[in-house]
Amino acid sequence: MSDLTDLYQDIILDHNKRPRHYGALAEYTHTAEGYNPLCGDKIQVYLIVEGDSIKAVQFEAACCAICKASASMMTETLLGKSIKEGEAAFARVSELLSVDLNIEADLAVDGEIAALAGVRKFPARIKCATLPWHTYEAALKGEALAVTE
Repeated sequence: MSDLTDLYQDIILDHNKRPRHYGALAEYTHTAEGYNPLCGDKIQVYLIVEGDSIKAVQFEAACCAICKASASMMTETLLGKSIKEGEAAFARVSELLSVDLNIEADLAVDGEIAALAGVRKFPARIKCATLPWHTYEAALKGEALAVTE
């Protein structure tokens, strides 16, 4: 394996073992539950949004390592960002995971979400990686549930 692949795997393993911003968020303004019926991943995303800014984001999950790592990276990426910046981050993750686009990830540009690009080698796991992001989007829209199939 290449050094970059090893680094990406280390990032995913670290976020799975030590998820950032894990746990219910008191006094949230937005929340949604995400569910992937194909693999059983379940996630709850909590947000505090003030104006156009994501002041806090946390999650709880009963899910696989890829989903938990993606959720952890998502919280790190979104915290303190504007809604528009959050949309851009979700779009970038979608690009990185697209098997059709096959975009190169760059840690210097993408931050730790670059590690998710390796998931596209395993198409069955792409929904695991995107579930937290779809759940975040559902929470912003006021939808209680995000289901990926």
